[in-house]
Amino acid sequence: MKQHLGRQSGVQNVEVSLIDGKVQITPKEDGQIDPAQLLKSTYDSGVTAAEMDVTTRGKIVKDSSGSLALQVEANRSFALVPNELSKGLNSLAGSQTMVTVRGQLYKKPPGKKQKIDASVPLKLLIQEVEKRE
Repeated sequence: MKQHLGRQSGVQNVEVSLIDGKVQITPKEDGQIDPAQLLKSTYDSGVTAAEMDVTTRGKIVKDSSGSLALQVEANRSFALVPNELSKGLNSLAGSQTMVTVRGQLYKKPPGKKQKIDASVPLKLLIQEVEKRE
């Protein structure tokens, strides 16, 4: 059964510009958007997504394998793709320090027609650390 963007929990409004090809998704005031589910819903609606960038806030933690992750809620975190910016956050692992980051959660592999597998966790490639508190 296909899931449509309008049924994605937490979405209030989806605005599509046919002129410049941009899509803007507005969350409900009390809603939570799951990026992996949103990406899958986009594909299930017949739209191909080339990439998904996010801005999010959380604490740096180490996952069960000892790799860095950004914990955005008590039960939700994103594994970090190792790069210079993520390595710079290593000293914050396990602390209560909150960081706000901008990064890429998904980029379509070149030349591949790939269906999204929502069971595969998305990894966050940090492109900018905006703020530390």
